[in-house]
Amino acid sequence: MNTGKLRFTAAIIALNCVVYFLEYFVYNPYEFGIIFGLNELFFAGAYWQIITSMFIHGSFMHILMNMIVLYQFGMLLESYLGWIKFGILYIFGGIITGFLSLFYLFIQNVNLVGASGAISVLLGFLACIDKFNRKGLIIVILLVSFAPLLMGISVAWYAHLIGFGVGYLAGFLRVFR
Repeated sequence: MNTGKLRFTAAIIALNCVVYFLEYFVYNPYEFGIIFGLNELFFAGAYWQIITSMFIHGSFMHILMNMIVLYQFGMLLESYLGWIKFGILYIFGGIITGFLSLFYLFIQNVNLVGASGAISVLLGFLACIDKFNRKGLIIVILLVSFAPLLMGISVAWYAHLIGFGVGYLAGFLRVFR
């Protein structure tokens, strides 16, 4: 267990907050979301969207919930992996989740925004390495993916499930252990 300073979790939370501020208080949130969210523009050459979509959020509640979960599980995993391995898991896991989510974009014309896919990677990784909390984490990912849909709230359930699978696979393949 790495007991050094937790650098990456705090930095990624701060970056998300700065981007949210820019999105809602400096620029037009709709246009900002279209340019930097993951959508059909990706296929026309807006390749930056695969990374920038992880930092765009649709509302204050969206970023608040994502940052609370990132803080809780990010601090735990960063202390276990160290900030470099944790950062690689978070960023590359989020990118892989974004690429795999592109398949859904072929079916449905949506604008994918938020850190949920990358955060789900962390949950999947943790579920794989922590057999005592595995069932609870699976229940959590299912609840955050489908309960909002039952209330009429649009969520990227596919990104949650894909991210969880990517993280679980990374843990199963013993990446970083």
